[in-house]
Amino acid sequence: MDGRGCWRDNVFVERLWKSVKYEEVYLKAYESVGQARASLGRYLEFYNTRRPHTAHRGNTPDQAYAQALAQVREAA
Repeated sequence: MDGRGCWRDNVFVERLWKSVKYEEVYLKAYESVGQARASLGRYLEFYNTRRPHTAHRGNTPDQAYAQALAQVREAA
């Protein structure tokens, strides 16, 4: 199972969409596509900038990225 269509290819995206569905989509009744887009945009902003993730030791994805980037710059 390490060729085309491997489960590992989509595991991170599938986990993201599970969070989006259960924390945003299933809790709201959107009136229009535009309203859904705006609400999902706000949720993804929250997800990346304010929601702590256990995979990042309680940091947000933005914080984890900034830390990793700083480490790469220090190593260079």
